Amino acid sequence: MNSQSQFNPVLPRALKPGDTLGIVAPASPFDRDLFDAGLRVLKSMNFNLVIPGAIFDQNGYLAGSDQHRADLLNDLFADSDIDGIICARGGYGATRILPLLDVDAIACHPKVFVGFSDITVLLDFLVQRCRMVAFHGPTVTTLGKADPSTRDRLLLALSKPAPLSLTSASNQVIQSGITAGRFFCGNLTLFCHLTGTPFQPDFSGGILLIEDQGEAPYRIDRMLTQMMQAGCFDGLAGLALGAFTDCGSADEVHQIVADRLGGLNCPILAGFDVGHETVNMTLPVGLPVQLDTDSGTLTFAGPAVR
Repeated sequence: MNSQSQFNPVLPRALKPGDTLGIVAPASPFDRDLFDAGLRVLKSMNFNLVIPGAIFDQNGYLAGSDQHRADLLNDLFADSDIDGIICARGGYGATRILPLLDVDAIACHPKVFVGFSDITVLLDFLVQRCRMVAFHGPTVTTLGKADPSTRDRLLLALSKPAPLSLTSASNQVIQSGITAGRFFCGNLTLFCHLTGTPFQPDFSGGILLIEDQGEAPYRIDRMLTQMMQAGCFDGLAGLALGAFTDCGSADEVHQIVADRLGGLNCPILAGFDVGHETVNMTLPVGLPVQLDTDSGTLTFAGPAVR
């Protein structure tokens, strides 16, 4: 029996028109024009927005001190008037606040939480420490320029208590098969940087989707090699690849993955519209999912919200 088999995540409540989203900046400062464009998208979805003035604080490349950013996130989870939380931006800095987050208080107030890129570490924290479903999806600053399908998928994922699925856009099979396990999703660089820390994820028995941006092929190789040698992929049930933007050609990335991780003897499927592109499809992290290379799909076993 693997370490995932007894995991039963708490589902957040489905959002409805008129619900209130809190905006948080747990990592870097953000561009105000992109932020305002994203806010207009969220308002068009009929959400009320709470924007703490403190999210505009800056401390160099961080949106305020570590304690400041952690307190904002802890407070939004504890606030019963906040129905869901979406991150303003990724960037850098979320890893720094992990020791400052209140696990028990957050776990007592499960709610929709959305972000990607640097927010990967927070999604994993919520899933593995707080035992709740979190959402890998767009941030406020990416929503304004996002493809309409990205916006539609975000609203669907957060508001409809029905099982989700996603089909690979290219259906590029690196290693064939059908498998199932708990779903993990995020940025390869961030997962790599958690290696050897108290927050290192446990992917055993799980399905992992990775994406990245601006990493040279040799750095993709280096990160996969480090994680493999550290045992991060031991017992992995399946691997999916999202977008690797400005990381060399897709064929080169796929070849590196096949070379480094083919020995895992698990299904590996590339081509999912997840990551740093205008199409970034929201997916629930922490739920059981089936990966099928024959149909080219990720199919979740149940709804992501209740």
